[in-house]
Amino acid sequence: MSAASALRAYICCINQANTRMLIVIALIALIIIATFLFIRSSRFGAMPSGTRLARIQPAANYKDGAFLNEEDTPMLPEGVTYWDIMKYMFFTPNVRPKPTATLPSKKTDLLNLDPATDIIVWFGHSSYFMQVAGKKVLVDPVFSGAASPIKPTTRSFDGSDVYTADDLPGIDYLFITHDHWDHLDYETVMKLKPKVKKIITSLGVGAHLERWGLDPKIIIETNWGDKADLDAGFTIKNTTARHFSGRGFKRAQSLWSSFVFTTPTRKIFIGGDSGYGPHFKRIGAEFGPFDLAILECGQYDAHWKYIHMMPEETAQAAKDLNAKWLIPVHWAKFRLAKHAWDDSIKRVTTAAQSENMPVITPMIGEMVELGNPVTGAWWEKVQ
Repeated sequence: MSAASALRAYICCINQANTRMLIVIALIALIIIATFLFIRSSRFGAMPSGTRLARIQPAANYKDGAFLNEEDTPMLPEGVTYWDIMKYMFFTPNVRPKPTATLPSKKTDLLNLDPATDIIVWFGHSSYFMQVAGKKVLVDPVFSGAASPIKPTTRSFDGSDVYTADDLPGIDYLFITHDHWDHLDYETVMKLKPKVKKIITSLGVGAHLERWGLDPKIIIETNWGDKADLDAGFTIKNTTARHFSGRGFKRAQSLWSSFVFTTPTRKIFIGGDSGYGPHFKRIGAEFGPFDLAILECGQYDAHWKYIHMMPEETAQAAKDLNAKWLIPVHWAKFRLAKHAWDDSIKRVTTAAQSENMPVITPMIGEMVELGNPVTGAWWEKVQ
């Protein structure tokens, strides 16, 4: 080969290499741009700003640009790294992560309820409807069939989506405990917009709701310790939870809460998400006894034990709250942890029995009259 031919071949190789490099760079740039545009979409909501941020910044539980828990709450326990979590989540075998059959459910006509009856209907996970003293109440509704912005990663279990927004009556009070995707669902909120009269939520969450076009006048945003009068005989007190928040890469820009909901006929503890801590006993001493405590029992793991309760801790928390009845939620709809889909309900009912804590365990969609609780173990018939 002549020197000229060799030079031309060398230049050709260099050009091909440069072309491949340019293609790789272009693909990386496209991925970065697509990701940026994706997380800027409406469904991710908005960060607090303006007068809302000015209200947040002086709060005692807000420091260095983020909300804090009352007690030290590391995302990971001692000795565990994020690399350990990745290995655990992707390489540890799953054990019965979802039901092998369609979950049993019931369909209650929520549009034609007897207004004199106090009831609760659980929709799976942390979504439920209550009618108390004639008021219609909805908590953390998720009817979109998924619990993340990338739907195939967190699809709901077969049989757990028997309700839609169309099945709901007008809502007097919509509670949003915090802004995680499995509690604040963009599609559901958008469909419920014309039905909702008042929204009770945590400080900072209103930024999402306002971006989605909800009227700021109906949004009641509260910090821990805040009280609000809703209507005659109906009040809420925002109480502590031990968790975190965030719909994107930046965490703790809005608050996570539990609520004491006082009505003319009942006092109910709306737990949201929370790791176990002394706040339960403190809330029980100050506001108890409760007719009903609705507490999370699923999606737990020793790898994140400070931000979600183990099932046994759920039973203890209900006892700390001085609750007459416990409804365990945050299970039976999404797989967000490695435990078997029904492990949480088995463990919490066993623990509650040892604590002499009565537990209400309805099927998804089953109407429970609060004076006549449902206590069957329906999950035993599902593999």
